[in-house]
Amino acid sequence: MNKQASFAIGQVIHHRLFDYRGVIFDVDADFQGTEEWYQKHAQNASLPKDEPWYHVLIDDDGRIAYVAQRNLEVDHSNLPVEHPLLDNFFSSYQDGQYHLRMRPN
Repeated sequence: MNKQASFAIGQVIHHRLFDYRGVIFDVDADFQGTEEWYQKHAQNASLPKDEPWYHVLIDDDGRIAYVAQRNLEVDHSNLPVEHPLLDNFFSSYQDGQYHLRMRPN
């Protein structure tokens, strides 16, 4: 059952289980990782493959996460995210939202 994505690219989120903040830079309509990754990271948590999954730049960490929709919630802090790759994806931050960098055609 494919679900609608609840979060948008550029949105700052909070991970419910691991208590980190981050910004979404890509969304998959369903799980697009490898079976090996799923077996190692997601199977024990019973995370569904047929729901949206998000690519997240983790705040103050430098790492990237791949997160199932059910583990995310809106971050209401209104604070920007610090990540070394932020400028690769986003041009600005305003009112709690990052704006995608325009890419040449």
